[in-house]
Amino acid sequence: MSEGAPELYFYHLEQRTLEEVLPILLERSLERGWRAVVQASSEERLDHLNSHLWTYSQGSFLPHGGPKDGHAADQPIYLTLEDDNPNGAAIRFLVDNAPLSDPTGYERIVVLFDGRDEAATADARRQWQEAKTQGLQISYWQQDETGRWQKRA
Repeated sequence: MSEGAPELYFYHLEQRTLEEVLPILLERSLERGWRAVVQASSEERLDHLNSHLWTYSQGSFLPHGGPKDGHAADQPIYLTLEDDNPNGAAIRFLVDNAPLSDPTGYERIVVLFDGRDEAATADARRQWQEAKTQGLQISYWQQDETGRWQKRA
């Protein structure tokens, strides 16, 4: 592994949906003082996540923006379809088979994939193999029956 390479976490969603898990992980990232980038694969998913992060909880919201909002550098959470990092994020979340490009500059990259979707699982396996080849520090997290995360590899 090269010096300063990010950790790469694979989160295998089985018991909960992306809409349930992503806000929790984003909250934890902000608590650590990290800015975040969320990369999706489609404009429709990006629009859905944009709405969801404002309304996922009655008691709170997650401050975020995307290309349509401007002021990218000021956004604690930036939603994008690209591999950019305009807010200087320390953590990048890849959802809906968004491709992993250059991991340089991040503390952590998180791949969230739906274990009930064969194509998503196959893509996550491919990304795992590519990350191993690059010598990245990798871990695999899977939900148990109660929805708690267990490190499996």
